[in-house]
Amino acid sequence: MHQPAQRDRQDHQRAKRLHRVLVCAAAVPVMLIAAGCSSDSGSGDNAGKDTTGLGATTSADATAAPTVQAAAYKKLPEPCAVLSKKTLTDLVPEGAKSGKEGTSSDTASRGSCSWTSLDNNGVKGSQFRWLNVSLLRFDSSQTQGEGDKLAAAYYAKQVQEAQSVTGAKNVKSEPVAGAGAQATAVRYDLKKKEGAFKQQTVVAQVENVVVTIDYNGAGLAGDKTPDADALTKAAEKAVKEAVAAVTSANGSGGGGSTGGGDSTPAASPSKSASPSASTSKSASKASPSPSATKKS
Repeated sequence: MHQPAQRDRQDHQRAKRLHRVLVCAAAVPVMLIAAGCSSDSGSGDNAGKDTTGLGATTSADATAAPTVQAAAYKKLPEPCAVLSKKTLTDLVPEGAKSGKEGTSSDTASRGSCSWTSLDNNGVKGSQFRWLNVSLLRFDSSQTQGEGDKLAAAYYAKQVQEAQSVTGAKNVKSEPVAGAGAQATAVRYDLKKKEGAFKQQTVVAQVENVVVTIDYNGAGLAGDKTPDADALTKAAEKAVKEAVAAVTSANGSGGGGSTGGGDSTPAASPSKSASPSASTSKSASKASPSPSATKKS
């Protein structure tokens, strides 16, 4: 009589256990889905933070990029036209009209011109003069620096070379006022097979340009040796005129700031400073032999 009631109780208990199993089974996917959503949400937050960080770094790098002051002077005057007719007549009286321009692959960055004069006085001898003007311009460079600083370094090098010419005697140096940012005159005596030469080298820096004047003279075949003071004074006058010509060719000058790259890639300072561009080193050696020059 008790068996039906017992079976009913057992059936009821099994039904309750089945219900609990089904409820738990249904809860598992819900938990997995929730965990998955939570994980995706966290990844999104981190990704957003990483992107923001990268953007900030890029912006900082761009802001920190160095700038270089642009070179003040962008061109050079014609080297054979930097000196007045009067000055040329005083310095090279027999060669004032015979200026010879040097070869240059970039006339906006380097140029030179030379004049030779031989005043033949017959049995009294001859007076020889040789004059050379050299112009070198330096551009600002992102890798090498500002043009005026490059010019200042080259100016110092030119002065040092003029002071250490092989065989030079009685070397003297003095500053020259009124010729750009800085200028120095170097003079010395040099013995050659043709005679005793008086050499003057005057170097001046104006902004990003270096001007070099080489001027020498000698009394040949018994003629008197020229006065060194007079030659130096004439060379200083010439360098002032050349500096003024450079300034005039560029108007009022003026600079600016440039970031990245060279201001004028075709005229890099390293090319301007090449030995082939300089005419002042051992300038007296470069002057033509006076014995080979005839009066016209």
